[in-house]
This record gives sequence, structure tokens and C-alpha cells, in this order.
Amino acid sequence: MHLALLLPRIRLSPAAMPSTRSASASRLLVRADLNPVVREVKRESSVSFDISKPEATASVKRKRVKRELEVNGEHHKKQVRIVPDIEDFRYEKTKTLTSSSKATASLVKVEKKVRVSSVIKVGAPDNWEAVLGGIKSMRLSGGAPVDTKGCEKAGSLLPPKERRFAVLISTMMSSQTKDEVNHAAVERLSENGLLDPDAIVRTDETTLANLIKPVGFYQRKAQFIKEASKICLERFGGDIPDSLNELLALRGVGPKMAHLVMSIAWKNTQGICVDTHVHRISNQLGWVFREGTKQKTTTPEQTRISLEKWLPKDEWEPINPLLVGFGQTICTPLRPKCDKCGINNLCPSAFKESSSPNPKQKKTRSP
Repeated sequence: MHLALLLPRIRLSPAAMPSTRSASASRLLVRADLNPVVREVKRESSVSFDISKPEATASVKRKRVKRELEVNGEHHKKQVRIVPDIEDFRYEKTKTLTSSSKATASLVKVEKKVRVSSVIKVGAPDNWEAVLGGIKSMRLSGGAPVDTKGCEKAGSLLPPKERRFAVLISTMMSSQTKDEVNHAAVERLSENGLLDPDAIVRTDETTLANLIKPVGFYQRKAQFIKEASKICLERFGGDIPDSLNELLALRGVGPKMAHLVMSIAWKNTQGICVDTHVHRISNQLGWVFREGTKQKTTTPEQTRISLEKWLPKDEWEPINPLLVGFGQTICTPLRPKCDKCGINNLCPSAFKESSSPNPKQKKTRSP
């Protein structure tokens, strides 16, 4: 009989079918205990093989094992290597990372170490009340140039409006100038009727400069005084600005001058007036430090900010003439009189005399 006629009669029974279950399963099964981040997940699916007739259907269930990697709570269905520890991303790249793992690695950054010990909380210095009280006692007798010839003495006999203008002009000339020299310049302006904004505007700059000479930088200051006088006339009706911002807008007026004018002219103390004496003595007493450090301040503005953090506000106005006079008479820049100072037992700089703020020693060659 022909072979083609015999084929329809041949039926394969399910028992005769080749079994691929054990081989495929053995290849796919993975022990979970070999890798703690890989877990075994079983899924079932049915596969039917129709050999001869529709009614003779054999259903074979296969167990499929799938490896899943858990990263940030999400399941990625691709098979990947074991993800290295997070610290490893800082030093080397892994070639077989998934896109999400690469994104995670790119977000890992090495943070800079912060020294907590360098951040110092600012507080009132030790014994500051005893030190301040001692300075006040030494200043009771007066006798310092600032007591009789300071900026607050300018135009003391004039009406309030004219006196405020005199205080502004005196303060603008005071920078880099001794009180005696500055006071004499104010007197010459008064004698020539030039403690008035209208009179100054009508006076030529050269004449004004010669009158205030030998004030430091007298030519530049003459220019600034004329400009300020014009602004006072045009914007303030011949009076002076009554706010810090408007005073600071005047050329030649800095923070020290603005705070001094506000205190003297307007009786409105909004900050400490820090000049060279206040800046120097505050550092010598160990009262001020740069922000977040235990290092001395390098500018008067740094000193002002540091002082205002702990000094009671009722001491803000008197601290300037107090320390200025103390610096002019006892705690002088050169050869301070520590032996005559009543607080030498409390001052950390006592008897540490310096011949110059920035001494320059000449080098000598050996023969």
C-alpha cells in the first residue's frame, strides 16, 4: 500500500509526544538564593497541539521563570547583571546598566565635606560690659579733639535746618581728616557765608576747594559738596535727605557718614558709625569677627555688622564718640598708653605695642 494512504491512519497519542518540559524548565529555573536581588516569579500559560482532530486536543502547561530586577520599587522585565553598590558609581562605569540605572547613576554626586567647626555662632564677647564701663570712666574728663571739634559740633548755633546742612558738609569733609583740621575748614566756610546750599552752588569749585584746604582730597570733596548742595536745593527744599538710602545716593557719602548724619542731624540712629578708631579698637578688644569665623574684620562695614549683632541699640549712638576719643587720647594707633589704661587687665591686646599698623622691615644684607 502506498505510504500516502497509510499516513491518515497513523495517530500520535499524547503519551508518544516528545516531552520538552524538563529540558526547557531546567534551563529557565534560577535559584533565588544565588542572588538576593533576583526573585523567582512563576507564570503559567497553556499551549495546545492539534495533531489529528479538533476534539483530540492535548493541553500542555509550561512553567516559565522570569528574572526581575527591582530598582526603586519598579520592575524591569529585561534581564540584566547584578547592579553594583551605589558607591561604585562614583569611581567606575558599568557597561550593562539599564537606561533607568544609568539615570540613577547620573544623579549620584560626590558631596563636598563641610567643616562644621568653621561655623561659629556670634555672641556678645566676654566682659564687654566691664570693658565698656571702663572706657566710659576714662572718657568722663573729655579732652579729646572729638569732644570739642567733632562733626556734631558743626553749626551748633544755627537753626535746625541750617545746622543739619552744616553737619552734612562737615561729615563729607571728615574722611581721612583729623577733627581739628576738619573743624577749622567748617569755620572758614561759616565765616564766608558758605554753610548754605544756595551760596555753595553759586560759588566756583576752585574757591570752595581753597577754603576747605588742607582737608584730605579737598578738590574732590569740593566737587561732591557742590553736587550735594544742588540736590538739597532741588529735591529737599534746601534741607538734607532724611533717609539712609537718599544720603548714600549722594556722591562722597559712605555708610559711616550716612549713619553719623542720621544720628546727629535727624536724631534717628539706624546703625553704628564706624570710623578708623572704632574699627581698630573693636578688633583690638576682640569684639568683632568676620562672618562665621574667629578672624578679625578687615573693613569698617564688616565691623559695623559684627558690632550690631550683639551691642545693645541704646549704645549705638554713643559708641562712636566714645571710642574715637579713647583712640585719640589713650588707645592711640602708635605707641598706645597701655600703662595708663584702666582696662589693660581685660584687653587682649594690652602691651602688645606696634610701631606701625603695617610695619615694613628693611632687609639688611650680611657682609
